[in-house]
Amino acid sequence: MRDPCRSRVLESALALALMRQCGSGHRDERDRLVRYLERHRGGEGLMDTAVAAVALGRNTGRPSSRQALEDVVSRVPDFTGGRKRALVHAVFAMLGAAVAQDDVDPHTFDAGTLHPWAGVQSVAVKAILGRVAGGAPADRDDVTLLASTQRPGTVWEGNLFIHLSVLHALLDVPGMEGAVDAGLRTALMHQREDGGLPFVTDTDTWCTVTAGLALSSAGAPREVLHRIARHLVHVQRANGGWSYTDRAQLSDTDCTTVAIEFLHHLDADAYRAPIRHALEALVAVRGTDGGFPTYGSGTPSEACMTAAAINALSTEGHHRHHHLIQAALRFLADRQNPDGSFPPGWSSSRLHTVFRAYLAARHHRQSAPAVRDMSGRIADLVRNAQNADGGFGQHNGAPSDAISTAYALIVLAGQLDAAPASRATGYLLGQQRPDGSIVSVPDMLGPRPFPYHVPLLTDAFALLALGHLTPRLRPSRVVMPGRRHSSARSAQRTAP
Repeated sequence: MRDPCRSRVLESALALALMRQCGSGHRDERDRLVRYLERHRGGEGLMDTAVAAVALGRNTGRPSSRQALEDVVSRVPDFTGGRKRALVHAVFAMLGAAVAQDDVDPHTFDAGTLHPWAGVQSVAVKAILGRVAGGAPADRDDVTLLASTQRPGTVWEGNLFIHLSVLHALLDVPGMEGAVDAGLRTALMHQREDGGLPFVTDTDTWCTVTAGLALSSAGAPREVLHRIARHLVHVQRANGGWSYTDRAQLSDTDCTTVAIEFLHHLDADAYRAPIRHALEALVAVRGTDGGFPTYGSGTPSEACMTAAAINALSTEGHHRHHHLIQAALRFLADRQNPDGSFPPGWSSSRLHTVFRAYLAARHHRQSAPAVRDMSGRIADLVRNAQNADGGFGQHNGAPSDAISTAYALIVLAGQLDAAPASRATGYLLGQQRPDGSIVSVPDMLGPRPFPYHVPLLTDAFALLALGHLTPRLRPSRVVMPGRRHSSARSAQRTAP
């Protein structure tokens, strides 16, 4: 399932700054980038607005770079706060408008404690901030690591944000001029029709697992589902997991868990071997706290990934992984906020983790009281968050959007009162275009908390929500309005 990642201000601005510092060629591409940023310099997000203004040399208004920095840090998980603060400092330094730096914890740049993507990003940030501070140039090991990500024509791990950050870090390193020029040409291979650059080259595997599960829940033809499954088996990583794109080697819990669910529901016997291999990969990254991280053993466990892991492990029944599931449920319940939500994950919408946690708890209704309480708080949160138009927003008080509404509908479909689900469905279907696609705001984050947009994901989650709703529908016979005492005409209608 393929749908290109749309352009984003952040990468477009970094590419423009790099072109200006390199000072040669690519005139048409540069002009297109400028026009893209001109169209987006009045964006809704503080970060986008500040970045576009700085990149275009118009950093005279509001919001300031400092405001943008504080806004970013306020929306990330606690364990990433220090790194994100340093990252935003580096972004404005790359754009030539360094923000007055805070004291940075030296451990922020310890790549040995991070997964490979974050490790490379941190080394690049350290080099950029070191240059701004007038410190010593990047040491040989750091340069070697950064240079190892550069191969003409290939964006390392499909991540253009990291790719451009590395090029900025290598700008003043003697002997790296050719690598920087080749890297810039590689980045421009992914310039979109609107003139901007995206966050990543693609999210084809994430789209495939998500859409595959949605299509399965909606009763799509099995031959279509098996085609999807065969593709997933083909791109399964050597360790048994899946990454967001087949261009990347680092597997992640998100893609792996949804792939397990999809393959199991489609044909657990036919796909027994890849499922078993994937479950081994999932269990291998489990934290000592009972939770699951996004990437790699030893990295911090997260609520959203833990809920996803419970849902994947539960496909084999309640007994096979009982002790893992119960420990994960306890971790999840401990991380729930008083209002029923959870700490920030990989979605702009608080309802993304909420629906996954709800499904995880629903699989285990006989669990400890804390798990039942967690499920009850989730249901209360969703019921109380519904807007007057029937939809749901990304956070409390936010206007309704389709993808947040889809997340909420998955929870509402399991409630006794059908009215909230009916209203949410009405809103969701009201966002559908004639071609069947669903209109929504960007939702996925990468790196957190910067949103990126792949429209197919909205379609997939909307379809998944409708698939969860379908078992609640029943055919009913209703009498169509007609003349009094005339023979009544009846028609089939689905009713909640």
